[in-house]
Amino acid sequence: MGEAAVKIIAQNKKAFHDYFVEDQFEAGIELAGTEVKSIRLGHVNLKDSFCIIKDGEMRVYGMHISPYEKGNIFNKDPLRPRRMLMHRREIIRLYAKIKQDGYALVPLSVYLKGPRVKIRLGLAKGKKLYDKRDVAAEKDAKREMDRTMKSRRNDY
Repeated sequence: MGEAAVKIIAQNKKAFHDYFVEDQFEAGIELAGTEVKSIRLGHVNLKDSFCIIKDGEMRVYGMHISPYEKGNIFNKDPLRPRRMLMHRREIIRLYAKIKQDGYALVPLSVYLKGPRVKIRLGLAKGKKLYDKRDVAAEKDAKREMDRTMKSRRNDY
């Protein structure tokens, strides 16, 4: 059997700006039918979302899934907490990391893997303001180097 096709629906670019993402995990998500239809249309926003592990269950908060237009009474609250689906061993291991080392679990992207909706989670550590400045300076320096190299290539 071949690999299921992956189609990225939404990405959380702000997470890479605000955090050092050290490890990534894949998790399923428990959704209502109208939420799945809305996600397939691309109506999902991860901007201020985060995950919390409580009582052995992992939930994602702040993930906005717009109500499905044709869903009428079946639509759920767009910002309701949604349960993440992972093996209990993985959840316990992540919980230990978060409690011990000051990490956070941040959703990085939502994508379709075959017929299933999946979330890529990042085990992340917060950046300080000076870290963000360092990263911006590195990007600028790289961009300037690339620009110089390109102009030199065109000279020859």
